[in-house]
Amino acid sequence: MTAKVHVIGGGLAGSEAAWQLASAGISVVLHEMRPTRLTEAHQTGAFAELVCSNSFRSDDVETNAVGLLHEEMRRAGSLVMQAADAHKLPAGGALAVDRDGFAGEVTRALEAHPLVEIAREEIAGPPPHEWDSVIVATGPLTSPALASAVQALTGEAELAFFDAIAPIVHCETIDMDVCWRQSRYDKVGPGGGGADYINCPLDKNQYEAFVSALLSAEQTAFKEFETATPYFEGCLPVEVMAARGSDTLRYGPMKPVGLTNPHRPGEKPHAVVQLRQDNALGTLWNMVGFQTKLKHGEQVRVFRTIPGLEQAEFARLGGLHRNTFLNSPKLLDASLRLRVDPRLRFAGQITGVEGYVESAAIGLLAGCFAAAERLGTTLAPPPATTALGALLNHITGGHLSADGDGDTRSFQPMNVNFGLFPPIAAPRQARGKGPRSSKGFERKRALSARALADLDAWLGAPAREAAE
Repeated sequence: MTAKVHVIGGGLAGSEAAWQLASAGISVVLHEMRPTRLTEAHQTGAFAELVCSNSFRSDDVETNAVGLLHEEMRRAGSLVMQAADAHKLPAGGALAVDRDGFAGEVTRALEAHPLVEIAREEIAGPPPHEWDSVIVATGPLTSPALASAVQALTGEAELAFFDAIAPIVHCETIDMDVCWRQSRYDKVGPGGGGADYINCPLDKNQYEAFVSALLSAEQTAFKEFETATPYFEGCLPVEVMAARGSDTLRYGPMKPVGLTNPHRPGEKPHAVVQLRQDNALGTLWNMVGFQTKLKHGEQVRVFRTIPGLEQAEFARLGGLHRNTFLNSPKLLDASLRLRVDPRLRFAGQITGVEGYVESAAIGLLAGCFAAAERLGTTLAPPPATTALGALLNHITGGHLSADGDGDTRSFQPMNVNFGLFPPIAAPRQARGKGPRSSKGFERKRALSARALADLDAWLGAPAREAAE
């Protein structure tokens, strides 16, 4: 017999973590405050209740990163994927589920497992010190009391309660015949070389047309419980800034100063959109200052009017919503433990992942890591070439140096996407450019094939070694 592991939160991540622990023979106490206390979004006391969409997005394992993540989780014994497959609905290439049937399946499985104890209670402060192994999986609607306890423990000035997200573009779809690389005033920054931004120039007519399109675009309405949450002045939506005056953007995130367009020597841009490298691989670039609450279709339409982005493909579109998440690259180690208090692990959306499947995936990993630790062994992280490993690498700062050196201030939640994977060469006979080209599809197939081979080796290898 081993001491119990405590899991706080019965959402997708907490449910998956508890299942992985119990499946490994570890006794678990799963703490869930619902239905004793409901959140602003939940309606039931069921585990893994889906509060928004009923879609787990694409189930295409060959050319879609989330579909690949589905398959990896299936192979790793995921309860969430087992329940999703059992309650799937017709949805083309997507995996959509009957939300009540899905949550009911997860709830029944956990309640029936002899090693899972259910505690319907709120953990309103720091977990008791006698709990020597805890997984916190409380999601974006973490209770204020627990959020304050985590904040005090980590020493962070604040946990974000309004998650401002800017779009991220696949680098290969940016037209470099129009754009150019340069840092403002050619300034060399930490880890940079003076040409660290991609710059998209706009003349006066293009800028005015862009601002007009931005202001007339349809925005996503806040949920009722979000309307009282104020904006952070430092991360205003781009359309809110534009509404403050016609020149606000060109004196803010679109200012053209300190930049020289090599394609048009002697001609000064009226405004410039800058993109900043978003991952160590250089495959993803963030639109600087372009956090937005425009509807997704409107974002694609409006942002493709920017010179150089006419054919842009987006790894992630922007958004702004109430959220709680950690600066995980700074605060968590490679096995999701809190550096300042290793008895605590974090899982799910609070770690800085977006999406149902991504949240459950991090819960799966947290459960596996905690189970190995409880059994006196160690578990190597999944390879970075897998979807599970790429996602873990993103949130725990695997791209940073061993001493944690690197800029973690701009860390933002992310869906899984192929831009997080180490590059791979597409077959030579494939032609074209961009994710939608034949070469792009072949590259994704190659990435997926490599991921599944590496995952199978990880699952089958003696990954657990006796702890010293």
